Amino acid sequence: MKFSEGMAAVEAVLFAHGEPIEADKLAAAAEIEKETVERMVERLNDRYDEQGSAFTIGKLGSSYQMMTKPEYSRYIKTAMETRRQTPLSPAALEVLAIVAYNQPVTRGFVDQVRGVDSSGVVRSLVERDLLEEHGRLNDVPGRPIAYRTTDAFLRCFGLNSLENLPPIPGSTDQIDFDEYEEMTNYGEDAENGEVSDDVKDASDGGGDAPD
Repeated sequence: MKFSEGMAAVEAVLFAHGEPIEADKLAAAAEIEKETVERMVERLNDRYDEQGSAFTIGKLGSSYQMMTKPEYSRYIKTAMETRRQTPLSPAALEVLAIVAYNQPVTRGFVDQVRGVDSSGVVRSLVERDLLEEHGRLNDVPGRPIAYRTTDAFLRCFGLNSLENLPPIPGSTDQIDFDEYEEMTNYGEDAENGEVSDDVKDASDGGGDAPD
């Protein structure tokens, strides 16, 4: 592989990965020698500076991450705030309703109820602080992440607590997670790679971070 091709591969991996990635993993993904990673990163940063690019590649310990330069932070903040203020789509409202009335639930549960992949909508709602991760379900194969609504969700919908949620007509027909677990084979999902991701135990109540 030519040096320029290796640089392009490193750049592509860093851009797609988003989070910090260890140098050895970066080298393996880009199919280059680990010893050349640092030189390629330096060359990429030189190119960004020459072109007046908003990007830079930072080194965090033994890891690398593509990021924007500090001087562009105000533009990014404005764009993110604009996105947060965008009205919720029907799909987002649907996902919120499913989580609110059945929480904590996994994304797989939401997918099952809606009948479509909901990963993008869930991610968007987490970014907007309307949903949050609530640890992992340790008693389910694959230990999928569970989600719940946030205090911001209550404020947005004028609720004091989840007990103030209006009743659903025919709520006796709703299924809870235990019933859903019986309906689906999480073991097969785990083997197929549909339930993976890492976070804290559900018993810790920990977690972190929507369309």
